Amino acid sequence: MKKGDILELEIEKYAFEGRGISKINRDSSEGETKYVIFVNGAYPGDKVKAELRRIKKSYAEAKIIEVIDRSGERVNARCKFFGTCGGCKQQDLNYESQYKYKQLQVEEIFKKMGGFTDFIIEDIIPSDKTFFYRNKMEFSFSDKRWISPEEIKSAEAIEKNFALGLHVSNVFDKVLDIDECFLQSELSNKILNLTRAFFKEKNILPYSTKTHSGYLRNLVIKTSHHSDDLMVNLVTSSEDDSLMKEYVKQLTDGVPQITTIVNNISFKKAAVATGDYENVIYGSGFISDSIGKYKFRISANSFFQTNTLQAEKLYQTALDFAGLNGDEIVYDLYSGAGTISIFVSGNAKDVFAFESVESAVKDAEENKKINNINNVRFIRTDLYKSFIPLVQEKNIPIADIIIIDPPRSGMHQNTVEDVIKINPKKIVYISCNPATQARDIKLLTKGGYKLIKIKPVDMFPHTYHIENVALLVKE
Repeated sequence: MKKGDILELEIEKYAFEGRGISKINRDSSEGETKYVIFVNGAYPGDKVKAELRRIKKSYAEAKIIEVIDRSGERVNARCKFFGTCGGCKQQDLNYESQYKYKQLQVEEIFKKMGGFTDFIIEDIIPSDKTFFYRNKMEFSFSDKRWISPEEIKSAEAIEKNFALGLHVSNVFDKVLDIDECFLQSELSNKILNLTRAFFKEKNILPYSTKTHSGYLRNLVIKTSHHSDDLMVNLVTSSEDDSLMKEYVKQLTDGVPQITTIVNNISFKKAAVATGDYENVIYGSGFISDSIGKYKFRISANSFFQTNTLQAEKLYQTALDFAGLNGDEIVYDLYSGAGTISIFVSGNAKDVFAFESVESAVKDAEENKKINNINNVRFIRTDLYKSFIPLVQEKNIPIADIIIIDPPRSGMHQNTVEDVIKINPKKIVYISCNPATQARDIKLLTKGGYKLIKIKPVDMFPHTYHIENVALLVKE
């Protein structure tokens, strides 16, 4: 076999990140063996023609050229941009199969990669909403618009220098100009299209990461699922008061449901949707939303779980795993804006929350006031370094239970060592990356902890992402 060969394959299994698995017979020095081919975008039950793109000794990777027979798990994708847009990766797979494979993925990571055996795997919690479930959408402006093969073939003039939408899958320097997305709301689509039309009419240019010129960087829309709050955050490279006033007038006339508009000004060369400072142009500059009985203030740059309705199920799972009776000292590591700390506060004696980002700690303090919480203390500390000296310095009581919700990269080695030294009775570990979670839990088991159970929670339908909650107890 060589790169470029086209094979007819039957897909038997499903691997992580949207790769169907086919096995073919192959002659070798050891006789006839099974050779694995991963086919991007293929599902079990498919029969496909696929082009070999990468060949290794033990496996190959291929790309679908044609689906000969469709799997019974396939559905027609709702979005016309599916397959090009980098957002939804498996919208053409029925939702029941999506979360079934996510459960199997988590199980495989813990059993094969982590080497865990004697633990309980509880059933995944699927999302009640599979479309319009996000409370935040981050759209990018670009001076490099993705040109489709159909546009290239057409004789019509093509506009290449303005796009507002989402990044193309596996192409990080170009943006797909979209007019609808089914992940947030119909109002979000209206804001998207009004914004594009306004700035194109004014001939305002997107920011270029190559020349570092241009005005428009990002359009971020945040909505509340438990109130009528709706925020528009326009990220630009400089201030332009008169232009922003015109934009606000046109936007609020077209979408009167908008409650606040913020202009973040970013001098960063990197393509990130946060500013060095912000100007509140219209409204309060905040929206509010709830998780369970608790209310949270959300600013333009503060972190909040993107699927509000599933966040409550995720936090309730963590609370159930913790099994609090009201007498415990709880540490919340990587506490962010304090959502988990506040959510569990009613079931604990005291909660001490540790976070490294100053703005997140400020948001957490505000959320504490809003909810009249008196038994939570937010502490800023660098979790890449040991936080035990801070615990000793501030005379913080030792934790009975530690809740951990780190970034995708997982816990720092120093933090793992600190947790083992603190020696809590239980650890509840929430993660958006089961691979790094399994890695960290393996280290914790070397410190005398036993993995009792895990439970996946699907926060992001149509994507490969999965949250997972794990419970460990001291042996």
